[in-house]
Formats: sequence, C-alpha cells, structure tokens
Amino acid sequence: MEQLLSVFLIALSLAMDAMAVSISVGLACPGAAARQGVRLGCWFGAFQFGMPLLGFLLGKALSSFVAAAAPYIAFALLAFIGVRMAWDALRPAEGGGDEDMSHLSNAKVCLLAIATSIDALAVGVGGSLMGMDPLFSSAVIGVVAFALSFLGAVVGRMLGNRFQTWAQVAGGLVLMGIGLKFLLEGLLG
Repeated sequence: MEQLLSVFLIALSLAMDAMAVSISVGLACPGAAARQGVRLGCWFGAFQFGMPLLGFLLGKALSSFVAAAAPYIAFALLAFIGVRMAWDALRPAEGGGDEDMSHLSNAKVCLLAIATSIDALAVGVGGSLMGMDPLFSSAVIGVVAFALSFLGAVVGRMLGNRFQTWAQVAGGLVLMGIGLKFLLEGLLG
C-alpha cells in the first residue's frame, strides 16, 4: 500500500506539466471537444508510461545525462511550440475556415508529449535504483497522465470557448512559461 501511494504521488507530480499543457491546448483549440482530450490523454499517457519504463531499462548508465539535459530539451520544445501557438493566434487567418485542430498536428502533439515526459525518464532511472516495480509504476504513471491530460483539455476547452484568440495567446504563453520553468530548474538546480 505504501508503494502504491508513493507511485501515485509521483504520477501526480509528473502529470502536472502534461495537464497544464493540455489546458493550454484546450484554450487554443476550443472547438475540438472531448476527442481532443482523449487524443492528448493517449499521447501524454503513452509517453508518461513509456519514458519511465525506458528509464528503468537504462538504469544507472543514463541517469546523469538525463538529469543534466532534460530541462534544456523540455524548454526548447515547449518554447518553440508556445511561440508558434501565440504567433498563429495573432496573425490573420488564411482560408477563412474553422480549423480548430490546425494547431495540433501529430508532430506537435508528439513534441509536447516528449517535452512533458522527459522527467519521467529520470524517474524511471531513479525507480530502478530504488527497486520499484517497473511495469506497475509505469502503468500508474501513464494512467494518471491520461486522466489529468484529458481533464486539462476539457477544462481548457471550456475556457477557450469564452475567450477565443486571447485564450490561444494565453495558451502559448503558458507553454513558454512551463518551458522557462524547466530551463530555470536546469540552470539553478
């Protein structure tokens, strides 16, 4: 029971960034409905499941590199996507159609999933050193990330329906802020 609680708390802390990104995406793409949340949940949940599992497999060999590089990689990915999201919101629309999914290509979602799950790789490395069950821990982390990402997208969508363009700019700024948080942790930590 104690290990379950520990893994659940780790999963919650890892999923917070994915949830924040999902809220930002929901703000930026308010017309996407619940399927957007399922899509984000699947991507983020899969990466949050796979990264710690990979970390368990890599163990000690990769721990120092992951810890050193993760904040910078996450910053670069989130800042890039955040700037693009804000820029797209402020420039004139092309084609005049309703393209509520245009900001969410599979490539962009994949980059977001990588950026928000790099720290899960380090958790997997640490978990291997602590003797945690790799499959169980990774499954809990993935399920929690799915649930919080879905919830974040739905909440963001509800807010985005009210604020449209400015919500998309705010979503981009939030992504840049999360990226900056990663960068500062890397520089100061």
